[in-house]
Amino acid sequence: MPTAARDPAGKSWLELDLEDDFDEELEHEIDDARIPAALRHLHEIVDGSGMDRGTYFRELIRLQSELVKLQDWVVHKKLKVVVLFEGRDSAGKGGAIKRITQRINPRVCRVVALPAPSDREKSQWYFQRYVPHLPAAGEIVLFDRSWYNRAGVERVTGFADPAQVEDFFNDVPGFERMLVRSGILVVKYWFSITDREQQFRFDTRIHDPIKQWKLSPMDLESRVRWEQYTKAKEEMFERTNIPEAPWYIVEGNDKKRARLNCIAHLLSLVPYEEVPHEPVTLPERVFDPNYERRTLPTNLYVPDRY
Repeated sequence: MPTAARDPAGKSWLELDLEDDFDEELEHEIDDARIPAALRHLHEIVDGSGMDRGTYFRELIRLQSELVKLQDWVVHKKLKVVVLFEGRDSAGKGGAIKRITQRINPRVCRVVALPAPSDREKSQWYFQRYVPHLPAAGEIVLFDRSWYNRAGVERVTGFADPAQVEDFFNDVPGFERMLVRSGILVVKYWFSITDREQQFRFDTRIHDPIKQWKLSPMDLESRVRWEQYTKAKEEMFERTNIPEAPWYIVEGNDKKRARLNCIAHLLSLVPYEEVPHEPVTLPERVFDPNYERRTLPTNLYVPDRY
């Protein structure tokens, strides 16, 4: 077997590839850890209960390798999986979704994040615009917010009147039972954070240009209506926590633990096995002795700045 090629720094291609795989997650963590100058006054020392980065990375990559096995099992058994991610603004839903999808096939597992309904959609049956996004056999669909918008943001902000909210609560258990009867596994996660933690995360978004896109006027309004959202959440749990599709609460103040706990729990809900694969053999390249590669114009190339 030939010796692995090495770069000028003395590392093999395999070592560089593994480093690149690790660095992709490290980029996210560096982004999470940046402290804008306007927030230096909040840079206090925590109690040390946070998970250390080495443990986090090791566990994350281990769990992500299990997600690949789960993905293969879903395809192999033609399963249909729907996972709903709900919670207050800035609770960590997006970060968890990003880590779940980071290393698996986007053709198998896709994310649905619907915008505000159009005028036409507002005139339809409430669940209608969500139905086309439900999975076929061999698919996983992650909803970054879902039909539970009606029980939360639409209710609190007045976009849905009391009659519409009551209709939703009456209809959603039957709707989800129908999905389960059709063979869809419905998993519902609520990411929970404290008032203080949300305030800090909103402050970082306000003062950090890279994160400002995450902050909408509706997010700011949610701070004013914290208690209204709390009451809405409590009634939502009470009226929609059904045996066929129960709610699972993810404690989200510690982002790293929340992501790992969510992924580990999701893996526990599907009794998957490793799917055997045929060995892959890379075919030999076919060489044409009469073919001569042409030199392309230099203006076609991206400038080599780094």
